[in-house]
Amino acid sequence: MPTANGGRINPLRDPRDKRLPRIAGPCGLVIFGVTGDLARKKLMPAIYDLANRGLLPPGFALTGFARRDWADEDFGQVVYEAVREHARTPFRQEVWDRLAEGLRFVQGSFDDDAAFDELERTVRELDEKRGTGGNHAFYLSVPPSAFPVVCKQLSRSGLSGSYDDTWRRVVIEKPFGHDLASAKELNAIVNEVFPEDSVFRIDHYLGKETVQNVLALRFANQLFEPIWNSNYVDHVQITMAEDIGLGGRAGYYDGIGAARDVIQNHLLQLLAFTAMEEPTSFSSDELRAEKIKVLKAVKLAHPLEETTARGQYEGGWQGGEQVPGLAQEEGFDPESTTETFAAITCEVENRRWAGVPFYLRTGKRLGRRVTEIAVLFKRAPHLPFDATMTEELGQNAMVIRVQPDEGVTMRFGSKVPGNQMEVRDVTMDFGYGNAFTESSPEAYERLILDVLLGEPSLFPVNEEVERSWEILDPVLEHWAELPTGPDGYPAGSWGPDSSAAMLARTGRHWRRP
Repeated sequence: MPTANGGRINPLRDPRDKRLPRIAGPCGLVIFGVTGDLARKKLMPAIYDLANRGLLPPGFALTGFARRDWADEDFGQVVYEAVREHARTPFRQEVWDRLAEGLRFVQGSFDDDAAFDELERTVRELDEKRGTGGNHAFYLSVPPSAFPVVCKQLSRSGLSGSYDDTWRRVVIEKPFGHDLASAKELNAIVNEVFPEDSVFRIDHYLGKETVQNVLALRFANQLFEPIWNSNYVDHVQITMAEDIGLGGRAGYYDGIGAARDVIQNHLLQLLAFTAMEEPTSFSSDELRAEKIKVLKAVKLAHPLEETTARGQYEGGWQGGEQVPGLAQEEGFDPESTTETFAAITCEVENRRWAGVPFYLRTGKRLGRRVTEIAVLFKRAPHLPFDATMTEELGQNAMVIRVQPDEGVTMRFGSKVPGNQMEVRDVTMDFGYGNAFTESSPEAYERLILDVLLGEPSLFPVNEEVERSWEILDPVLEHWAELPTGPDGYPAGSWGPDSSAAMLARTGRHWRRP
């Protein structure tokens, strides 16, 4: 079936079929901070995996920028080793050979005008030799303090400017500011150089399949939405726990802390996905509008001394080995009041969620590595059983596991087999690994591809970032005014006693993930 331009149409393909993946058009990616762990363990392997899945254009170009005195071949070897060690998909020589042809490296520091002029020449040369078409994304895998100077250099050298039908985009890693004032200042600097629709603020949690599945569970099924409100939900717990300590990152982490590092971005974004209203469509504008609407309705529960908790891990036994406490970590100030555990209580002041507390917690050196959203439902209003029949019955719960063992668990009461009427909790489990033959792509695969496609749905905008700081800032200010520092908690536990007391005041308790 010929078309007007002599091409052919596949009669078996429905143009509305969204199952066929979108492939990025001609483009290149420049990574600043290419020698760091993030680039080596996540970004470079994700780029190879995208190429391996046929989602990158044949002429794709990857340029590294760092202080190292490397030639293109040295950089190629670094990328090769990162891919062989960390890629999700099998190594194929022909894919690597094609990708390697587009690798370039530019040496320099962020304040080096000559290096950025060389980068501009390299990008122009790639347009001519690789056919990248003037389309380039700049990935700032650098400390936030370097954002302003890199953005200004991109502007000065002409790298940020697009023309005709070409595009230039910038990708920024968290943390984006350390409070509302600094976030606004950073936003202003970035937006001076790149318009808001060209700025992609990465929150890798939003690239995870399970987070996106929150929307599918809620809005593609009739089963859950009628009970997803204060009539049926007692409270919501959102947990991100790590079983590791700070290790070599102690110097970087001091002054940031768990609340800034995780609650301000990851957990408030998970809250927004859990609590938002149904968008009229899944276009990026509609999705963001609903997230912003629910974030504007989020308020801290007061008084903060009773509805928040913070802690620092102490030495102890974890996973069969003795581990040091925070004060003993190399590079960390023993007198520091930076918290490694943080918990806050939020309320969403709208009709759907009135009176339902949202408990957010995160910490290091906790019982195990897990991220989950647990929606706990109210108890049945009338139980026609003796107390002895239901003493082992808890609350119905729906738990969305973001990592690891991605999936969903539902907990409900069932009769125990036997002559007696005895009701006990049972679980019904869905796991991604068991239900689907296709493995989930890494979050960075999805997010890098979305940047190259110009698809901003999973990237928080200015307004979301600033609103998240507005929510968290009063907690940080309250903690800063306290005469005592964070409470200690043993490594391998689930946080300080003040965290358990925070829920116990309302007759609730943290679930054990």
